[in-house]
Amino acid sequence: MKIRLLSTALLAGLACAQVANAQDFDDRWYLTGSAGFNLQDNDRGTRNAPFGGLGVGKFFSDNWSIDAELNYQNPNFDDNQNLNWSQYGISFDARYHFISEGRNWNPYLMAGLGYQESEEEFDAFPNPDSPDDRKDGTFAAKVGAGIQADMGSWGFRTELAYRADFDDQSVAAPDESWFGDILASVGIIVPLGPEPVVAAPPPPPAPSCADGDDDGDGVNNCDDKCPGSQAGQTIGPDGCPVPVSIDLKGVNFDFDKATLRPDAVQILNEAIEIFKRYPELKAEVAGHTDQCGKDAYNQSLSERRSRAVYDYLTSNGIDAARLTGPNGYGESRPLEDMGQTMPGCKSEKNRRTELNVQN
Repeated sequence: MKIRLLSTALLAGLACAQVANAQDFDDRWYLTGSAGFNLQDNDRGTRNAPFGGLGVGKFFSDNWSIDAELNYQNPNFDDNQNLNWSQYGISFDARYHFISEGRNWNPYLMAGLGYQESEEEFDAFPNPDSPDDRKDGTFAAKVGAGIQADMGSWGFRTELAYRADFDDQSVAAPDESWFGDILASVGIIVPLGPEPVVAAPPPPPAPSCADGDDDGDGVNNCDDKCPGSQAGQTIGPDGCPVPVSIDLKGVNFDFDKATLRPDAVQILNEAIEIFKRYPELKAEVAGHTDQCGKDAYNQSLSERRSRAVYDYLTSNGIDAARLTGPNGYGESRPLEDMGQTMPGCKSEKNRRTELNVQN
């Protein structure tokens, strides 16, 4: 039963690999003082008794601390209280603290190893030197759990532990090879030295010009040679406005027609590539006629020619929001003023559609 209890307690003490949030920790050495009550193993034949402890310790990481602690207790025998039984020793205890940021108290698990020295008087009657005494040192192991609180300049600890004392030379209990005691204690923790100063976090790195675009033109501040460009302008890779022209002088129409010719389609495809290269580009679609015919008819014909170009552009991926029109100007804006009475009024240059850049 004792072996099973010890095995369970040891496993519980070692199962403390939970990861807590990383944070700064106080790595000063500290002194500890504790007082408690020892519930003695019944097989000892001794009464429960108070005990005291003094120690020193240190945190070695956010969660782990190690203490070395001296202990002393002096219980009485159940049968003969005139006989003395005392025990003192040292233990080395590792504690895993379950740290939670913003909380000044934290639970922990503990496991330790140590050495216990026992001094036991026993009745050797009829020996004239009775009572005789026995002194013996033994290995001990300990597991437990507790709560530790940070009170500012000092700390507080309360703990419940199970200690296995492998004393196999007891006179009062010669058939026992080890004893299991329960230790309930409270203690204080006094850090040594000045409180550590938490280093201020390094200042954030200065923003790089490569991360900024003050004028919102899509070119970072490092490469922008014209930082004051205006919205809607067509911007080159250096951040400066670039003149963009779309030459549609070859988009001409047959006499009295509004149908795109093959040569016109080729030129419009080139215009579409220019639109794709400059996503901010906007243009007006404007249709024109020669000076032959009546004004009203020519106005309608110019609108149909403008519509033909407009429809071709939008059907090939150019957003209609980037196009103004389609607008028709009839014969009002000739490139060659031939006059209606002249035989050459049928000027192909005047039968055209233009894209007039708006930005």
